Amino acid sequence: MTKDWQELTKITRGASLLVERVKLKEDDIVLEGSFELPPLARLTMEDQIFVTAFIRSHGSIKDMEQLFGISYPTVKNRLNRISQMLEFVDINPPASHSEILGELDRGAISVEDALEKLRGEK
Repeated sequence: MTKDWQELTKITRGASLLVERVKLKEDDIVLEGSFELPPLARLTMEDQIFVTAFIRSHGSIKDMEQLFGISYPTVKNRLNRISQMLEFVDINPPASHSEILGELDRGAISVEDALEKLRGEK
């Protein structure tokens, strides 16, 4: 019997949890280990619904006011509270030393540029 995310959220009531077994339905593959849930999945069910509605409304606070029957400051406060629970993900992490050296080896950057990158100056 498969339970959906809403049932899991009700059962855990916001408690920290660790997933130890994952099954891929289509392939009948099972993975065992220790897996943390992604940050969005750790939000309460109400906050997950709020974030989903915000995305579906293309970030329109006016739409959120109408949809939830709340004021502009309430929408902003709730978004601020939720954003504080979500860690920032750097989508452009700095290049690793091996990547920098690879760029240098290919002649894509100069020795000076490579040294600056390695020192974290660029």
